[in-house]
Amino acid sequence: MKTLLRSLCVILCLGLLPAAALAQGTLTGQAAPALVFKDLAGAEVSLAALKGKVVVVDFWATWCGPCIQEIPGYIALQKKYGKDGLVIVGVSLDQKGPAHVKKFVEARGMDYTIVMGDNEAVDAFGGFNSIPTTFLIGRDGRIIHQKSGAWAHDKYEELVQKAL
Repeated sequence: MKTLLRSLCVILCLGLLPAAALAQGTLTGQAAPALVFKDLAGAEVSLAALKGKVVVVDFWATWCGPCIQEIPGYIALQKKYGKDGLVIVGVSLDQKGPAHVKKFVEARGMDYTIVMGDNEAVDAFGGFNSIPTTFLIGRDGRIIHQKSGAWAHDKYEELVQKAL
């Protein structure tokens, strides 16, 4: 009897895994949330206002090792493709506030747009549970690709080139 119950529990749990994956899901193909963020100086940055450009929205934090590894790649992408309509938006999820993030950004020469994010922004982008999580938004305002975790710069550059 115990073996039967254990087997049923295992089957039930395995059956729920796809549902859990769908709950977090992917936003690929959907319109990007029309959020308005505050940059490090307090000015508003609207994602909707960036329609017509290819936008990389990267959720990150100063304490996240994989996030830090990706920074040089985003600097290079902005420098190389900014003139072609690429905009990088780094959404900091740091709790220490914009002054802390600003020091970090200046020390690393991050010359792309940095804004402050919160749980509402995370929820609007599907409620992901790890960082870095990054969204590539096409000129039409739809999400082309989303990724979790750090990727090699050249792999992500290929996606950006296709979107441009």
